Amino acid sequence: MLPGAFYWDIERDQAELATMSLLLPPYVLNTMVPDAVPDAESMYADPVRRHMLPAFSDRDPEWPSHPYAARDSLHEADMWAVEGLTHRYPTKVLAELVSTCPQYCGHCTRMDLVGNSTPQVTKVRFTARQPDRLNAMIRYVRDTPAVRDVVVSGGDIANVPWPRLEQFLVALLDIDHVRDVRLASKALMDLPQHWLTSDARGCVERLAKIARDRGVALAVHTHVNAAQQVTPLNAEASRALLDLGVRDVRNQGVLLRGVNDSAQELLDVCFALLDGAGVLPYYFYLCDMIPHAEHWRIALHEAQDLQQAIMGYLPGFATPRLVCDVPYVGKRWVHQAEEYDRERGVSSWTKNYLTALEKDDPQALGRRHHYYDPVQTLGSEGRRWWAEQSAGAAGATA
Repeated sequence: MLPGAFYWDIERDQAELATMSLLLPPYVLNTMVPDAVPDAESMYADPVRRHMLPAFSDRDPEWPSHPYAARDSLHEADMWAVEGLTHRYPTKVLAELVSTCPQYCGHCTRMDLVGNSTPQVTKVRFTARQPDRLNAMIRYVRDTPAVRDVVVSGGDIANVPWPRLEQFLVALLDIDHVRDVRLASKALMDLPQHWLTSDARGCVERLAKIARDRGVALAVHTHVNAAQQVTPLNAEASRALLDLGVRDVRNQGVLLRGVNDSAQELLDVCFALLDGAGVLPYYFYLCDMIPHAEHWRIALHEAQDLQQAIMGYLPGFATPRLVCDVPYVGKRWVHQAEEYDRERGVSSWTKNYLTALEKDDPQALGRRHHYYDPVQTLGSEGRRWWAEQSAGAAGATA
């Protein structure tokens, strides 16, 4: 039996710090402490609970947010070509069809847009009607021959009715220069029943045939962070997609302290995905620098050590790349930092292409962009330096 203090801890987090409202299907709750009757100790330690049902006492009391944390930490909205369509990479766009999911992750990188507002965060809202936005996305992709790769996401595409999703994807697959389409759905693992309905199977089978006939690689990307999230029903759903003609089912996880921040935990989730569900471990990202996420984030050097530690245990094609999604730069392998000041936790990164934001900036490719380790992972000198920076910034705005 869970004590009342546990529920109060969750409620206080929602009232004071949470950037995402709570929405958890019973299926997700059943993956928490799956092998025992939960008590307070086991629930607090459980890796699924830790990232899907955050508590106030989880948060770092001194540094709940990094001084440079931002609501849209990757500046995706700044790079919207049309509303909801981020053109960040030279040949790839991200299409955010909806701003809702069947479940909400506490560490959501799109916390600025996705989900219901919380007492701390009034969410951004799309202004155009969904059919108009989706039509504008198709027009932009059709008119931009450089785009060959489209990630269809949200939110979660599981919240798009199957007929509307199919209509959008058929139009996308009809564009000659589109060669890769990736459908992003955490619901494949958190609500696999959705992907096993007759409507889902019919839609996927028709889309897979169109993609195959056109020579387009159609894949589904999901999001698993802990081995216990992989169940026989997940395996049934992911293998059904492969049987219906989807080329790959891949996982994009997030490196989270207390969830998968040891080599053994990371290997456990990779083997569970690969052997248990036929899902390819693809990426694990450093947690983005959103507000109130410092208790989840790990330092760059910890990620570098993890990448080194897991090498050689998995097949090469199934060894995930650990990456840092650097603001204004994009995904970089954790060993690609140009410079790294371990004392202050500041890494510097460069890029090799321009976005629409920089097309008229001749200095853009020479500029260095920064990512910051959590302050609480630094030594005493680094923590003191950041405390002085924060105090100076507070004084300047007082």
